[in-house]
Amino acid sequence: MAVKSQSRASELPTLERKEILDDFRVAVLSRHASLMGRKEVFMGKAKFGIFGDGKELAQIAMAKAFKKGDFRAGYYRDQTFMMALGELTVQQYFAQLYAHTNVEADPASAGRLMNGHFATRTIHEDGTWKELTSLNNSAADISPTAAQMPKLLGLAYASKLFRENKGLKNLTQFSVNGNEVAWGTIGNASTSEGMFFESINAAGVLQVPMVISVWDDGYGISVPQEYHTTKGSISEILMGFQRTESEKGFEILRVKGWDYEALLQAFAYAGNVARNEHVPVLIHVDEMTQPQGHSTSGSHERYKSAERLQWEKDWDCIAKFREYIISNGIANADQLDEIESEAKTEVKRQKEAAWNDFSKEIKEELEQAIQLIRSAAEKSNRKVVLLQIADDLKKTINPIRKDVISTVRKVLLLLRAEPESVKGELKAWYESQSKNNFDRYSSHLYTETVFSSLKMKEVPAQIDEKSPMVDGREVLQAFFDYTLEHDSRFFAFGEDVGKIGDVNQAFAGLQAKHGEWRVTDTGIRECTIIGQGIGAALRGLRPMAEIQYLDYLLYGLQMLSDDLASLHYRTKGGQKAPLIVRTRGHRLEGVWHAGSPMGMILSSLRGMMVCVPRDMTQAAGMYNTLLKSDDPAIVIECLNGYRLKERLPHNMGEYTVALGKPEILQQGQDVTIVTYGSMCRIVMEAAAELAEIGISVEVIDVQTLLPFDTYGIIGKSIQKTNRVIFADEDVPGGATAFMLQQVMDHQDIFRHLDSEPQTLAAKAHRPAYSSDGDYFSKPSADDVVEKVYQMMHESNPKKFPSL
Repeated sequence: MAVKSQSRASELPTLERKEILDDFRVAVLSRHASLMGRKEVFMGKAKFGIFGDGKELAQIAMAKAFKKGDFRAGYYRDQTFMMALGELTVQQYFAQLYAHTNVEADPASAGRLMNGHFATRTIHEDGTWKELTSLNNSAADISPTAAQMPKLLGLAYASKLFRENKGLKNLTQFSVNGNEVAWGTIGNASTSEGMFFESINAAGVLQVPMVISVWDDGYGISVPQEYHTTKGSISEILMGFQRTESEKGFEILRVKGWDYEALLQAFAYAGNVARNEHVPVLIHVDEMTQPQGHSTSGSHERYKSAERLQWEKDWDCIAKFREYIISNGIANADQLDEIESEAKTEVKRQKEAAWNDFSKEIKEELEQAIQLIRSAAEKSNRKVVLLQIADDLKKTINPIRKDVISTVRKVLLLLRAEPESVKGELKAWYESQSKNNFDRYSSHLYTETVFSSLKMKEVPAQIDEKSPMVDGREVLQAFFDYTLEHDSRFFAFGEDVGKIGDVNQAFAGLQAKHGEWRVTDTGIRECTIIGQGIGAALRGLRPMAEIQYLDYLLYGLQMLSDDLASLHYRTKGGQKAPLIVRTRGHRLEGVWHAGSPMGMILSSLRGMMVCVPRDMTQAAGMYNTLLKSDDPAIVIECLNGYRLKERLPHNMGEYTVALGKPEILQQGQDVTIVTYGSMCRIVMEAAAELAEIGISVEVIDVQTLLPFDTYGIIGKSIQKTNRVIFADEDVPGGATAFMLQQVMDHQDIFRHLDSEPQTLAAKAHRPAYSSDGDYFSKPSADDVVEKVYQMMHESNPKKFPSL
């Protein structure tokens, strides 16, 4: 449906003259921030700029419909919306443009993200939640196009849970009966992405309070609409999603980006429908403009015709807003010029304040470095060279921190042969600055508060001869049952998780016992399963998102890598989303259900815990640790372990597994074998065979790959055996190489080795089908035996002759 504009301001009784002029002021304030921001980049004071000019009026309308407790998941052109809400000052806007690393200056990212990435801080410094229902909340932005959409689904789904799950009614810190709307924004070109369509479909199925605004300026960088969208209109091709009197679906609206009254009507209507009826809404805002082009990396004059450029001037939303205000007698041109002049002056003032605050810190460090270099020069035999370096540093125009630190490092290299009396002060200053710079640029990858998973108390599982022998899946079932009973915030969802209790039966019967809102089926849509979990976790819930098989993780990997894994880092501890991703893999048969792509996971999911339990007892303990802490995690269960027998612990729901702490499964003297997951059984089988021929093997299960052996257990084992093999089912150069690197770099093992460290991995291809395919594709007990024997043969060929 299209939203028609009113003809006179008098027909909008809720709009006072002051409110309209305040909206105009915000619009021109934001516009001048965009214009000045571009100039700052071209002057070399900022690296890159991307701005929200041309989108101002629609964002002001969206801000008016936004209420406390609501959440935004948008993209990098939403500056006007954030300003209209009062959640972004012009000074903060420029602080991010300059990459000011002070969290007070740039609360969204502490200088870690380029400009246009918005976020509010939803947790206190101690890691506890703020009162989200009293805040305007913005989930931390990410750059990959359309990647905000799956998270948006989750933010809206949380409202559905808060409304429908009676066990959550007391959590008023997070929700007021699920009345919160999740507001999303996306550019027209990005609606071509699969993540967008998957999110639209899932939202229609789930019927969640989600409002999606498509900012349509007719282009995606240089590529016009006809290359992006069938029929050239996203609202037109989505009309099949439009709800009817008899069928659930979306409410779809279309409105012009320059029509002030129609925009106010559209967003107010959308907010009410989503909030009250829990119906998703799409607002297609077309005829938008982009006055400065896509970004500072190029000019849109290269790809837009003269006619199009003139149209954009004529139909610019602020120009049309001026016409509207004047024609309705709200203000005259002189009054609007005065407002705009004041706004421009204010933007300039705040821009300069941001630059002064940013550059002041660096100039102070620069002066300290110069003073210390000159002081060292007076005592050094390299005096002339050092004084010249100090003078050159002094002359640096618009210095950045790199200029200072790089110079100091070069000076320390020049002073390498000089005594501490010459270089000591400079060296101490550099070491102090290194700590400061770690905090500025590298801290908060993981939780640093008492909620860190590394700080959780280890509680051993209580198992004895009276503990019943059960299938491994029954251990998990008992844990999930206990957790659903004792933590109302915990819920699990995924393909086949609900009615049948997952394909391996760890949730069997639990939907019937605890309800559909606690144990829930989803469609086949891994990307939005992950997004659903991220959004719900951002709102204070404790979701477990299931990816049925590890091979299918690729569908959700982008969300995990770009959003979840980096969330705590890119907000410098301002937001958290303690999502647990449950999946299964490793040993089985065939190309697609025997995946173990651990190297890929380790490289892309830094910021998450990567747990690789060898059995379900360990898995349950890891889940318990994670649920007591705040770090997001992926737990990869052994696919062939659900029917293997284990003893059921007496203290189910209480015991925990320490993350980062390997377990020694068997003591040995000759060789240390480090492994994890299903390979533990393979290695233990091989160790028994090796014992029969006089080789004593120490077997270590790392249990978690991230974090990796924070206790130094592997290094101590190697000090004893002087030999090590790292074994797993990943491809060569994958997790085995990672484990070797970790131990070599952090546990000082090289001087204890009597033999070259070895790795044993699968073949470079995916495993072939059948038991033979498994045997010839992945490491077998025979492979382990021969690998160890060969190592011992090289050490003592007389005792262990060649095979």
